Formats: sequence, structure tokens, C-alpha cells
Amino acid sequence: MREIVAEDLEALAIGAGILGTGGGGNPYIGKLRCLEELKKGRRIPLLALDALDDEAFVVSVGGIGAPIVGIEKFEEGEECLRALRAVEEFFGRKADALIAAEIGGGNSMEPLLTAAQAGVAVVDGDGMGRAFPEMQMVTFSIYGRPSTPAALADEKGNVVFYRSTASEQDFERLARSTAVAMGGTAGSATAPMSGQFVKTAAVPGTVTQAINLGYAVLDAARQRKDPVDLICEREGGVRLMDAKIIDLKRHLKGGFAVGEIRFEGMGTFSGQTASVIFQNEFLSFEQDGAVRVCVPDLVIILELDTGRPITTEVLRFGQRVAVIALPCHPLLRTPEALAVVGPKAFGLGSVEFQPLPRPTWL
Repeated sequence: MREIVAEDLEALAIGAGILGTGGGGNPYIGKLRCLEELKKGRRIPLLALDALDDEAFVVSVGGIGAPIVGIEKFEEGEECLRALRAVEEFFGRKADALIAAEIGGGNSMEPLLTAAQAGVAVVDGDGMGRAFPEMQMVTFSIYGRPSTPAALADEKGNVVFYRSTASEQDFERLARSTAVAMGGTAGSATAPMSGQFVKTAAVPGTVTQAINLGYAVLDAARQRKDPVDLICEREGGVRLMDAKIIDLKRHLKGGFAVGEIRFEGMGTFSGQTASVIFQNEFLSFEQDGAVRVCVPDLVIILELDTGRPITTEVLRFGQRVAVIALPCHPLLRTPEALAVVGPKAFGLGSVEFQPLPRPTWL
């Protein structure tokens, strides 16, 4: 077990933003809240998967909603804690540890914040290894654990409890409607899992991965190295394009930020054009009429000079960016997973998933 310290939070915000593929919410506010908890003397223990007791009572927590809403609607700070308490009350047992539903973006911070408030540890892993827009798109659900009983809570003190739903898709639909009614965002806590199940279904080591990735970006700035190349080298990724954003369409639809970005290549990519579509997260990279990379592999947009991630809500016309792609974890490449998080699950019916090569060291 290690302790998350203040310096780790800055690195985590960067690394989780990269793994968030544009979504998961901006981690900045969550980072500040976690820093405040540390200033109060509270601790954030990080527990390795293999150190988790098989009988441990593990709860997944995170935010639900459109990231763009978070620009104007600030969290109160204890939404996930209230959702967690509702689940604990139903089962008559306190959580032994928390785990992120997704490591991407602001949802990397929610388990840390809630763990500090509740006095429990955070498991070093998550249910996506990235970010996805819908609640059933987690490895926990894909590999057999229903999301309900679960709870959603807002900043006003409202808590909505879901005893059961007919399917995971029904839970997503009902929870999304509730989040919209709560103002576009909410905190969630889903059905508890045993430590034994978490060891098999969670994407391992992703909190540490995000922290190390963030430190690498910070080190690149100090050492005047190209951060984009460094990220690709560390994560077995591909630099798809250095470009300028020449068109951007973005709007809210059904509780999601959806849209398309068009790029014009720069430098060695001069003369090339490409596009990315998104639903909270970047879903596919298309060039010359063909999709080169798509979910569940990671399409990521970075600041060209700094290598820092750009989330969907802060994209703007004229930004100079680097578009890269990283291979997803094998847990997302099985037939069961592709049925839930592959291109067809996002309406990309004519696209076939062609996995990026995954280096042996990952």
C-alpha cells in the first residue's frame, strides 16, 4: 500500500486526463478538493489489486453526466459520499475499499476524494482503463456484476436509489435521466463487489499508470523533451497527426456532449485532413475516408507543445494539437467487451475494430 500525496495529485490529473480520451470530466476541481482533504490531515491510501482481500467489500464510485456541464455547475463535494452511504445502508455493511468506475479525467479523483472522506483505501485499478460515456461500459458489468443496487446523489442533498433494473442498459437510461433532472451531473455508487471478483474484472494498476504518465509529462517539460513522443513511447502509442482544429461542432444531446472535430495537418502532416467524432469521449479518428483508430482503443487529443490533455468541453477553433492513439487493455478486446464498448455500441455500424499493436511490456 502507498499513500497518495499532494505531488501525486498533480501528476494524476495530467495522466488521467490523457487516459480519459477527452471525457470523464476535467480533473482540475477534483484535484483541488483532494488537496483540501489532505490539508485537513486525511489520508488517501492506494491498495494494489493483489493486496486486496478476497472477501473485501468494494464499491465503485464516480460521476455521471456531460463534462461540459461541469464548467458552470460546480459539485458540492460529497455527492459520491452520499451515494456510497445509501448503498452501505442498504447492505448493512461499510465499504472496505473504493475503486474508480473509470480512470479517465475527473472520475479518477472521485474515489480518492470519497475515500479520504470515508476513511477507506482506493484500489489501484478501474473498470475501463480509460473513459466511456455510459455506465454499463465497465468491465465489472461486462464480466458479470450487475450495477444495481446503486444510488445517485446531487449537490442539493437529493439521493435516488435503484434497487434493481431489468438490464444494464435500463440502469444507464434511468440513471442518465436522473442525472439530467439533477442538473446534468451527479455522483454515483454502484453495487458492491467482492475483492476476489475485482481482482479478475478490474483493469489493473491504472491509478499508478496515470500518476507515472503525468510525472513523465512534467519531466518532459523540465528536460525540454517532446512530451507527445514520450507519451507514445511509454504507452505503445501512435502519433496520428499534428494539426490545427479548423472546425468544431459540439452540443448536448440526451445528457451527453456530442460532436465532431475537423483537423488540418501541420509540419510533417501538412496537407492532410482528418476528423474525430465524440460522445463525451473521442470515439474514432478518420482520415482519407477510412477510420484508422476507434473505440475501445484510445483516441487522445493533446496540446502540441506541452503534451497536456484537452477535454471535449475546452476544445476550440484554432487550437494546435497532437492527435495520438494508445492500445486499450486486453479486458476490453474480448467478444463480450466489444459487444458493449466496440464501434457498433456507439452506432459506428460499418466500422470494424482493428486493434492497435500492444507492446509486450504493457
